[in-house]
Amino acid sequence: MMKFLFMMIFMIPLCFMKNMFWLVQMMLFFMMFLFMNLNLNIMCFFNMSYMSYCDIISFGLILLSIWICSLMIMASESLFKLNFYFNFFLFNVIFLLIMLYLTFSVLNLLLFYFFFEASLIPTLLLIIGWGYQPERIQAGMYLLFYTLFGSLPLLMGIIYIFNDLNTMTIYFLKFFNMNMYLLYISMIFAFLVKMPMYFVHLWLPKAHVEAPVSGSMILAGIMLKLGGYGLLRVMIFLQEVNLKLNYIWIIISLVGGLFISMKCFCQVDMKSLIAYSSVAHMSMVIGGIMVMNYWGFIGSYILMISHGLCSSGMFCLANINYERLHSRSLYINSGMMNFMPSMSLWWFLLLSSNMAAPPSLNLLGEISLINSLVSWSNISMILLMMISFFSAGYSLYLYSYIQHGKYFQGLYSFYVWFISWVFIIIFALISFKYDNFKGWFYFYLILNKK
Repeated sequence: MMKFLFMMIFMIPLCFMKNMFWLVQMMLFFMMFLFMNLNLNIMCFFNMSYMSYCDIISFGLILLSIWICSLMIMASESLFKLNFYFNFFLFNVIFLLIMLYLTFSVLNLLLFYFFFEASLIPTLLLIIGWGYQPERIQAGMYLLFYTLFGSLPLLMGIIYIFNDLNTMTIYFLKFFNMNMYLLYISMIFAFLVKMPMYFVHLWLPKAHVEAPVSGSMILAGIMLKLGGYGLLRVMIFLQEVNLKLNYIWIIISLVGGLFISMKCFCQVDMKSLIAYSSVAHMSMVIGGIMVMNYWGFIGSYILMISHGLCSSGMFCLANINYERLHSRSLYINSGMMNFMPSMSLWWFLLLSSNMAAPPSLNLLGEISLINSLVSWSNISMILLMMISFFSAGYSLYLYSYIQHGKYFQGLYSFYVWFISWVFIIIFALISFKYDNFKGWFYFYLILNKK
């Protein structure tokens, strides 16, 4: 595992060299293929070296991190073209990848906490440094304070565990059972904020709307999965107390997921709609983990991976539309099939995955989660049915609104402006021949156009 860490560290100097933008991206792709060829053992930890290790959960999430970081660089080509501090952007992405890699691969609970929190810093820099609107400062503060609010109890809990058990190795914690309510709340709250759970989700739509495309992709693809990964790890030694209190989190998640699904129909901003849909999907993941059966764990893991791929792709497509039209409004982005027919295929594929249509990995995850939650309580079937229905509803709503219908007339504004400029030049040339004063007036108009 250390070999990949050193590979990423030695990629940092490349970020500050000339014409290395695409080389860094190709190196990340190359590293992903190297990582895929590791000897994978499903039953136990493998590739252990010093404080790092890998198991099936870590393997999938590290692979997802490398893949999305390479796609982030590809989607942010405009920074390279405009020469907009792209060297620092590359450094930020590599540093973020190192933090995520270490978060998913360390064996020590305190180191896990350190890297879990450190991954927040580059994300914050991405939002504040490369965001679009002045409100990005407020969005950054929301992200910071919501996350840090849940983090201090987690640190206190980890220190208590070390004082009580004299170990912080994640593997050894499975031999202990800690039946303490306060420790349980302090250990899981930070992860529930990160997921995010309904009631502590307000930072996510704000951060997504204000973030650049790279920030949105990493937030949707990996940052939300840190919470799920943390819950999967700490549930091992909090089993007994979780079986007493799990109904609270499951009810909040499922009812909240239903409310958020309905709220998606009220959105007029593409990014905001996709961000709220992420909250609805993560609510099912929380339910699957809290039920604590095999179906739930497997389903939540699969849905985390599939949602990371699908949601980051949708944010990338929303950014492609934004770069062309300079607006994320559904009203202005309507009728896109007339202008970008091939793009509508990508929207269709990703939105059909988002609503868990059959060929997608989301379907497998959602079926497993539905199975686990219904085995826990039959009544949850009603909420799950409505969440699945509304999930299909807002996906179709987004697709039909963006791709079909009448296109926005202002799309032709560039051509109108260009033609008017040509006419003014012609009038100026004619006027110079017959009336000198009018010629100078038209010439003044041309200068103002520039």
